[in-house]
Amino acid sequence: MNRTLYTLLFHLGLPLVALRLFLRSRKAPAYAQRVGERFALNLPAMAKGGIWVHAVSVGESIAAAPMIRALLQAYPQLPITITCMTPTGSERIRAMFADEPRIQHCYLPYDLPWAAGRFLDHVQPKLAVIMETELWPNHIHQCAKRGIAVALANARLSERSARGYARFAGLTRPMLAEMSLIAVQTETEAQRFRQLGARPECVQVTGSIKFDLSIDEQLLHRARALREQWQASQRPVWIAASTHEGEDEVILAAHRQLREHHADALLILVPRHPERFNSVFELCRGQFPTVRRSSAEPINADTAVLLGDTMGELLFLYALADIAFVGGSLVANGGHNLLEPAALSLPVLSGPHLFNFLEIAAMLREAGALQEVDDAQGLAAEVRRLIELPRDAQRMGAAGLAVMKTNQGALKRLLDALGRLI
Repeated sequence: MNRTLYTLLFHLGLPLVALRLFLRSRKAPAYAQRVGERFALNLPAMAKGGIWVHAVSVGESIAAAPMIRALLQAYPQLPITITCMTPTGSERIRAMFADEPRIQHCYLPYDLPWAAGRFLDHVQPKLAVIMETELWPNHIHQCAKRGIAVALANARLSERSARGYARFAGLTRPMLAEMSLIAVQTETEAQRFRQLGARPECVQVTGSIKFDLSIDEQLLHRARALREQWQASQRPVWIAASTHEGEDEVILAAHRQLREHHADALLILVPRHPERFNSVFELCRGQFPTVRRSSAEPINADTAVLLGDTMGELLFLYALADIAFVGGSLVANGGHNLLEPAALSLPVLSGPHLFNFLEIAAMLREAGALQEVDDAQGLAAEVRRLIELPRDAQRMGAAGLAVMKTNQGALKRLLDALGRLI
């Protein structure tokens, strides 16, 4: 498949795109809003000539935030346009940069040449920065036609994704060749990009900027104060974060087993997607006394589950816990960011499906900071072990923090590389 055929198929698939938007809007009404932006229509007024950063959703937006703040500081004369694809990502971007007048935001238009061209003519960026691996052939080609350098930042490419790209070499090889910088997390991923057609001189190993996460001391103070307010300083508290459909039942079963030995254990359960908050709450409430974080109801001795149903608080919810399980890993989703709990010196647990974070998982596992489990019984056993052997928990947490500190510096390397393009 080449780009012409891809574009034709995309146009033919537009009715399916519209149907998907409609179906998603039934669960998340925000998908029915600002539809024009997805076709580069009704775009907000924007300052031209700055830097365009694309972060597909919430996770990428959070990962991009330190880079964006550093770019704001390094280039005070340039506006920064941030695009995403999801309402939750949009909400997070607006919340993170509410006080920054140079940040402008809209949805990224679909990857149609006329929509991509209209968007670029509206924004006229000097540089395009795409987070991780959100590659759109027409957007990249339209940038190349206009002489706009395109950088892929904090790039990830699993073996499975590389095989998928290789099947469409007629499309992906020219696209990668048009990119000016591919800043990858590991040498393994660098080799995959080169094999797929990226110019070797444009591929640079910078490491993962997620290692450069810094924890605000005020966050830790707030978490300790809230635990005291709950009268839960001595209660065992564990968190299951970024869970997907099919995982919540397993986690609740593990919590039930855990409470047979530690009847005061409190679980903080945080579904990955907001449209699942209500259904997961009903699931929890059917089994345990449950409080929604958004309700601001007090946690008391009877509360067994706190449902994390707010946006932008995940790091704070991690800070409330003693032990962390990272979701998206008991189902074949590939896992989520293991480094946020590690940065808080928490022992980290996950399921076996970590193909999105193989290298990071290997580092944490080899350091003794990560333990993988397969099912509810294994998860309950590990959480119980870490509660009953606090020195083991402390050793795991210290090992994870050491891995973080050893691998920091990726953000500076990335900024230096972007600076050469600017």
